[in-house]
Amino acid sequence: MLKLGVNIDHTATLREARYKNRGFGEPDPIEIALLCEQAGAHGITAHLREDRRHIQDRDVFSLREKIRTRLNLEMANVPEIVQLALNLKPDNVCIVPERRQEVTTEGGLDVKGQEKELTPTVKQLRQAGIIVSLFIAPEPEQIEASARIGAEFIELHTGAFAETRDNPAEMEAELQRLIEAASLAHKLGLKVNAGHGINYTNIKQIYRVPHLVELNIGHSIISRAVNIGIKCAVREMLELIKHYPFKE
Repeated sequence: MLKLGVNIDHTATLREARYKNRGFGEPDPIEIALLCEQAGAHGITAHLREDRRHIQDRDVFSLREKIRTRLNLEMANVPEIVQLALNLKPDNVCIVPERRQEVTTEGGLDVKGQEKELTPTVKQLRQAGIIVSLFIAPEPEQIEASARIGAEFIELHTGAFAETRDNPAEMEAELQRLIEAASLAHKLGLKVNAGHGINYTNIKQIYRVPHLVELNIGHSIISRAVNIGIKCAVREMLELIKHYPFKE
């Protein structure tokens, strides 16, 4: 059965827009994670970036304590975050590229070009009992490098596929890249996840990609929650307003 990991970063983005560096605020990513679990999600994904623009250290440690499914920590290969991961001991780590100026992760990790730097990190995390995945573009050389350095999983970056929504020919070409990449990874003994830009419409095309274990989806689910939950939230606030004691 294909599994769903829900990325809760965007709930923290909304919180930090008003409560940056306050140590509290709403929405609470932990509450959202628990609701995702109650709805049947198989895991929770959170990206602790170097600049702490959304998810904070306290969030990941609270997630580790409170969720009952699996915690997947997205992170850059930098000493500070690697050490935090070793202390945190999430179920999974997904190593991703990270640039300060990007809005969200814009591309895959250059595993081939960074084998020397990545190999000891992968080894260290695996020795700590943490499953390691690498977030990569669907390119054969990156898949082969991922297998060489000892990763257990890859997560195929589906962003290029998601951007082809208005061009059927380009979409088909990107799907073929994903299909071939997943097949090669499986042949090399890697397990395969996928994520980035998958939504309620294009997910049907992703069904064609073989050997997938889990899809990690965040923005689309959080956006959908805003749409289908706003009426309930407004009604709850209206009910509270009814109790205003002063009558004119």
